[in-house]
Amino acid sequence: MGLLKPRAPLLHVAADLGAGPVVVLIHGIASSSATFEKLVPLIDKTHRVIAIDLLGFGGSPSGAESSFTIEEHVAAFAHTVNSLKLKEPFTLVGHSMGGLIATRYATTNSRRLRKLVLVSPPIYVSPSALGDPVERAAMGLYLRAYEYLRQNKSFTMRNAAMLAKISPIKNVLEVSERNWRAFTLSLQNLIESQTTISDLAKVKVPVEIAYGRLDPFLMHDAGLRIAGQLRGVRLHKVEANDHIIRNRMARVVATCIG
Repeated sequence: MGLLKPRAPLLHVAADLGAGPVVVLIHGIASSSATFEKLVPLIDKTHRVIAIDLLGFGGSPSGAESSFTIEEHVAAFAHTVNSLKLKEPFTLVGHSMGGLIATRYATTNSRRLRKLVLVSPPIYVSPSALGDPVERAAMGLYLRAYEYLRQNKSFTMRNAAMLAKISPIKNVLEVSERNWRAFTLSLQNLIESQTTISDLAKVKVPVEIAYGRLDPFLMHDAGLRIAGQLRGVRLHKVEANDHIIRNRMARVVATCIG
C-alpha cells in the first residue's frame, strides 16, 4: 500500500478586510502581500479583500518538504481558500509569479471564480517555439539570467537587498536565507518550467492582464502577445510602470476588478 500524500499546508492570510464581493490577492516570487499596498485602499471600501502569502514567502510556512512546483503552490493556495468557506464566486488577482499560480488554479476551479486578473505576469514560452529571432534570443536570455540568479546566491541576495532599499513599497522584495530554497525552486520549477499559455486556454472566466510598458521582465512580450489572442483575455498596457504595482498600475487593476 502506497504512502498517503501529505496534505497541503495552510498559508498565512495576511489581510481580510472590508465587505462586499470578495477579491483574493496573491503576490509573486520573493515577495509578500506587501505587494498590494497601493491597490488595497482603492478596493477595500467596496469589496472584501483577502491577501494570502504564498508557500515559502511572507508569513506562510517555509515548505521544508516542498519542491515548490506549481502543483504544490496551487494545492496550498486551494486548501487555504477552501478553509475560508467563501460562499460566492470571487475575483482572483495574481501578481507576477502569483499570476501563474492563479491561472493554474483557475483551470480547475472556474465555478469558484468570477474573474481572473493577472498583473505583470512573466508569461514565457520555449525559445524554440518563437519564429522571430529577436524574440527567441530575448526569451533565451531571460532563462539564462534566471539560471544565473539561482546559481549565484551571494550576488542574488546582495542585489535583491539593494533593490529593496530603493523600492517605493516597503518589504516588497526579500531574498534571504529564510526563503532562499523557496525562491530558487519556485524560479526553476514554476517560472522557468511553466505552461501558462496552455493553462490560460483552459480558463473559462474572463481574464484581464495588466502589465507595465517599462517592466524589465516583459520587455519582449511574446508570451503576452500570444495570451492576448486567446478567447476571453484582455490586455492592458500601463504607461510609465515597471514590474511593481505603483499608483498608476493600482488604478488600472482596480478598474479591472470592477
